[in-house]
Amino acid sequence: MVKSAENDHGENRKQQEDDVILENTPINFTMSQTRKNNSSEGETKPQTLFVNKFLRGSKAESREEKNDLQTTDSQAGDWIQKAATSDAAKPLSSETELRSSVEENEQFLQKLGEKDVDKCLDLNNCGLTTADLKEMVALLPFLLDLEELDISWNDFVGGTLHSITQQMHLVSKLKILRLGSCRLTTDDVRALGEALEMIPELEELNLSWNSKVGGNLPLILQKLQKGSKIQILELVDCALTSEDGAFLGQVLPVLQSLEVLDLSMNRDIGGSLNSIAQGLKSTSNLKVLKLHSCGLSQTSVKILDAAFRYLSELRKLDLSCNKDLGGGFEDSLAQVVMLKHLEVLDLHQCSLTADDVMSLTQVIPLLSNLQELDLSANKNMGSSSENLLSRLRFLPALKSLVINNCALESETFTALASVIQTGHLAKLRKLDLSYNDSICDAGWTMLCQKVQFLKELIELDVSLRPSNFRGCGRWFRHLLCAVTKLPQITEIGMKRWILPASQEEELEWFGQDRKRSIRFDHGGFQEADFPLSY
Repeated sequence: MVKSAENDHGENRKQQEDDVILENTPINFTMSQTRKNNSSEGETKPQTLFVNKFLRGSKAESREEKNDLQTTDSQAGDWIQKAATSDAAKPLSSETELRSSVEENEQFLQKLGEKDVDKCLDLNNCGLTTADLKEMVALLPFLLDLEELDISWNDFVGGTLHSITQQMHLVSKLKILRLGSCRLTTDDVRALGEALEMIPELEELNLSWNSKVGGNLPLILQKLQKGSKIQILELVDCALTSEDGAFLGQVLPVLQSLEVLDLSMNRDIGGSLNSIAQGLKSTSNLKVLKLHSCGLSQTSVKILDAAFRYLSELRKLDLSCNKDLGGGFEDSLAQVVMLKHLEVLDLHQCSLTADDVMSLTQVIPLLSNLQELDLSANKNMGSSSENLLSRLRFLPALKSLVINNCALESETFTALASVIQTGHLAKLRKLDLSYNDSICDAGWTMLCQKVQFLKELIELDVSLRPSNFRGCGRWFRHLLCAVTKLPQITEIGMKRWILPASQEEELEWFGQDRKRSIRFDHGGFQEADFPLSY
């Protein structure tokens, strides 16, 4: 059945991941092997504010809960023994105090109903208060096997992190620490740096969206030693300074296990790219490098290119939204061919010039494992992209092609249609050609006649820009015909294309005749709404 979308969900580039994170979702207390929410609605005993917070939104399952309570009653002794035998735990004055402490946490532990509850504590985006944090800190001595701690997006963590870092010696097995958007203060940053040496097993550190990290990065990373196990380091939008970037370049050789480095949205580190690139030469295991909106310039391309020969394991490269990169790709991509395993290349909104496109035309076809290519919002590509698109035939693994808002011309569409027809893009699942308003009806017709060869296509977007409305030509009938031959497709974006009454009826008939659910998102615009559009 076809669903016609009634609302335009925004006209800018696809929403950033930040928007999803900011949503007020229920709290999940995550276990390493099983994730299960247990009800608090059937309880008659008073619950602490902390327990109520992470259990909010759960459904009542009283019978199962009773069984869980019975099962976990016997675990209190295990917690007592674990706390009593730990050399790292703070000593209590008597066994009575120890049992009292356990009893205070016992109800909280029973509500979890899982044997491996001490492996993962996920309190991301749950509005923790200062009192909640104190309860969490009190729980840490009983989580000696804790491997993951996520308290991201909790504003009240800021200024109180020292109370947590003081207990880090109790959770020395910690592998994942996420503190994104916690409003960390300079004192928090300093306390964290001192605590990192207490958790030598750490593999992931996320400090994104904490502006006080900027200018203080050495306080965090200065005690990292050679042999560090950190694999993921995320410092998105941390207001990093050029000096921070230079220091990071010196630390990178210590991070031999590093696989993911995300420095996105730190606009001042472009000036220290030389140091960072030099350090990258020592991170041969790096798989993901994100430098989205980092103030990179034309010379940055050449600097990075020198490091690429040492990054043969790289899978994802994001240089998007660096508008001053334009013109920097000319004769500066000699080492990109060394990225034999590259799967994702994002160069959207980089002000690519015709010469840049010519250079990319020589290099991109050599990346035979490429699965996602985003060149969108580069308005100077225009007709210069014809040769590039024709050479996509050398990318048999390509699954996503995003070239919206590139001022493409009909000749470009012809080149793309020829590649599609020959079956070289058979694995393509997403094709975004939106906001290329200069394409004439003949160009759209050519493309729609060939779309039927994209048998794995799931999403197609041919929407017009927000300021433009046009009537659908004969190409729309070719599109409907092609859709009948695409078994996987579920989403077709065609915002601001105006459907004549006859085509609206044809679309309705198509929806009644099809068994699959396909969403045609055209905003409900009909010819009657724009009588003077033709």
